[in-house]
Amino acid sequence: MRFRYVAVALVVILVVATGALYTVPADDFLFTPGQAKPLREKVRVEGARPASGGVFYVDVFVRRATLLEQLFTFTQPEGADVIPEHALLPSGTSEAERDRQNALDMQESERIASAVALRALGYDVGIEPTGVRIAGVAADVPAATKLETYDVIVGVDGSRVVTTDALREQIGRRAPGQQVQLTVERDGETIDVSVATLESPTEPGRAIVGIEVSQKADIDLPIDVEIDLGDVGGPSAGLPFALEVARMLGKDVARGCEVAATGELALDGTVLQVGGLKQKTIGARATDVDVFLVPVGENAQVARKYANRLPVIPVESFQQALRKLATVDLKC
Repeated sequence: MRFRYVAVALVVILVVATGALYTVPADDFLFTPGQAKPLREKVRVEGARPASGGVFYVDVFVRRATLLEQLFTFTQPEGADVIPEHALLPSGTSEAERDRQNALDMQESERIASAVALRALGYDVGIEPTGVRIAGVAADVPAATKLETYDVIVGVDGSRVVTTDALREQIGRRAPGQQVQLTVERDGETIDVSVATLESPTEPGRAIVGIEVSQKADIDLPIDVEIDLGDVGGPSAGLPFALEVARMLGKDVARGCEVAATGELALDGTVLQVGGLKQKTIGARATDVDVFLVPVGENAQVARKYANRLPVIPVESFQQALRKLATVDLKC
């Protein structure tokens, strides 16, 4: 009889402990798959005459892991990845600040995607460069301790520089290892930062600082474009936004099929790397879309790993995405 009571007590303790572990948040975050969602009700374009088919964006659910999920990986949702807190929240950054920045990134992504799509369709889009936005800093370069994601570079060595080409040209004039002074806008302030250059791994002898950049600009669209994804944030829906704007204006980008895409867009149409490709690919696959467009390189490698039979099309630019969609053998 005593053994039974002890056994019951142990079971109760185990259940209570498990429940506590499942409700107590851990330090790390979880990335879990979302679903591919259609943009046809999210994008409104003046003078729309939609072509057939549909364009889908794919998001990732991000939340705090529980202690149970952190300790026992088998309790995590299928397709989940644990992301260290410091990878999402740099020192001194709160979750609320991250959410605000994601909202700003989404707004900028919508404007850039609209501009890229309209220019590709022959519209006259007013674009005035205002600076070079840092989209990412490599962890193993000197700049990692000096520059931050979302900084906007507006000058080099005291001279105003507001385009990505001008920035690359100015930095490329130095020998690898030399210092370069960058004028940076950060949190409403303008500061000067001295950064050591290093040699490009792909162009021997060329100096770089090890950052990924995109063009920041004032954009004047010739027609009204409205994009609203609610509380979804971040810049990674730029490519599907642009494809949907083109589809809404009669460009037959989907050819009657359901096309999912992910990728941040730069103002010149370049498709930039994004995060969460494992989860996005699983989400696109589960939604049974016909094809998945992703950035070339590492993003494409991850997508193919988890795509199973879902066709994956890697693209370098919006213009290339249009060409590939027009020529690939879509099966739908």
